Amino acid sequence: MSPHYGIVMVSSDTSASDSGSPFKKWFMRQYWRVQQSQTIISMAFWVTTLTLLIWPYVRWRFENDSTIGGISTTYLGLIAIGTTVIVLVLVVGVVYDVTFGLWREHMTIIGERNPFQTYQISPNFAIILLQTNLILRKLADDDEEIKRHCDFVDRWFRWNVDTEIFARAMAGWENIMNDDDPYLPNLSDEERAKLAQTVKDLSQH
Repeated sequence: MSPHYGIVMVSSDTSASDSGSPFKKWFMRQYWRVQQSQTIISMAFWVTTLTLLIWPYVRWRFENDSTIGGISTTYLGLIAIGTTVIVLVLVVGVVYDVTFGLWREHMTIIGERNPFQTYQISPNFAIILLQTNLILRKLADDDEEIKRHCDFVDRWFRWNVDTEIFARAMAGWENIMNDDDPYLPNLSDEERAKLAQTVKDLSQH
């Protein structure tokens, strides 16, 4: 396949899985595991904290050293408070999810505030979009409406090329695949040189 279509091939001796330091990958895997457990652990801490905060106000009801089924009422009181806290949290979650459905608006706001879902193109998708735009332009070279659309995509692409995240993606592709591609045929020599300089500057930091 011609490099003018922006196709990137990974060399046979390099892959995404074997790049980088093994220790870094091991460390980040453990860090990810810790992050996954944070919600459960924080919930346990929250229930414990609220239980101990509420306990001084109700402990007088359980100070007669009585037992139920051989279990001290003190422990039963603590368990009851903790269970009540968990149930209240679940009730709030059900109301949030089922009754009001606030997660829909929450996800809508996240999308509205995410530039990559509104006006900015992620570098990976930009390469695919550029390839599609080149093919479309060649297939419908005599269609003015399609050419106008392709011109818009090219302008949009050029604007995204000037962002730092695109330059960082280019630097990452060069470092991982040891390749000068992807070739960006819709850029002028000046724009391509500017991007290359930005990539070089980022690689030195």
